[in-house]
Amino acid sequence: MSGGVTVIEPEGRINEVHIEGLALMKIVKHCHDSLPSMVTGSLLGLAGDTGILEVTRAFPNPDTGKDDDIDEDFQVEMMRMLREVNVDNNCIGWYQSVYLGIYSTQTVLENQFSYQTELSPNAVVLLYDPLQTANGNFCMRAFRLTEECLAMRRGEKNDFIKPSNIFEEVPVKCTNPLLAQAMVQEWTPKSDITLDRLDLSTHTYLEKHLQYLCGWVDELAGEQQKFQYYTRHLTKGNNKSKAGWDTSEAPKRMESLLVNNQIQTYCDQMDRFVGGGLGKLFLAGGLHKEDRSS
Repeated sequence: MSGGVTVIEPEGRINEVHIEGLALMKIVKHCHDSLPSMVTGSLLGLAGDTGILEVTRAFPNPDTGKDDDIDEDFQVEMMRMLREVNVDNNCIGWYQSVYLGIYSTQTVLENQFSYQTELSPNAVVLLYDPLQTANGNFCMRAFRLTEECLAMRRGEKNDFIKPSNIFEEVPVKCTNPLLAQAMVQEWTPKSDITLDRLDLSTHTYLEKHLQYLCGWVDELAGEQQKFQYYTRHLTKGNNKSKAGWDTSEAPKRMESLLVNNQIQTYCDQMDRFVGGGLGKLFLAGGLHKEDRSS
């Protein structure tokens, strides 16, 4: 991952991601144009000493036909050409489009682990959800692996950690030069009326959430059966020590932890969406009562 890639390391750990509007629009356009396929790309910029990771450029990765395959030769060649035209070529992470917030997967974990260990400990992954954005909730989030998860992966241990301690979310902020801000201000409509906020059709969106939530719950139940079977196997062999879980035959705890974290993500998304939907329904109900009384 790090071979031939320019990396400029700051002294401290970053605590916020600033992405320029042009790079943001490139990511959004790439993700929307590639639907229904999920795509990835590289982030370029600089990690400053102030704790801010600045994303100034982004370019898509070629479609290799494999979800977990990233063409490193293409990345190196692309950054070399950007350097020749005096454009930022410092790789600071990667981005990926997701479907309904599905990011707690082994593929994302392995790729992010590779970036943070081979490229930079401050590397992040930007996750953009086109479906949630189409439903009126712009969704772009930045994540990195926690120090606890990195230590466990480096030691190849099969230990338990809290599912919420696998990924760490980093705040994301969109920034633009003053000239771009002035241009956007000129293009802003004079009217503040947005009729999309009056849309009351929530059943389709919630139905998809519940459908995928049920699938992840079934997968968690399957992982628990593996642990129960292996526990009975250790009990029959009179091996109740912790060393029994460090063998190659033991089921990997990380799989069930990722599934657990994804279930929690679905519950949080449904809670936020249902809260706003109920508010609109109560508002519409009040308006209907006023119409009947008049």
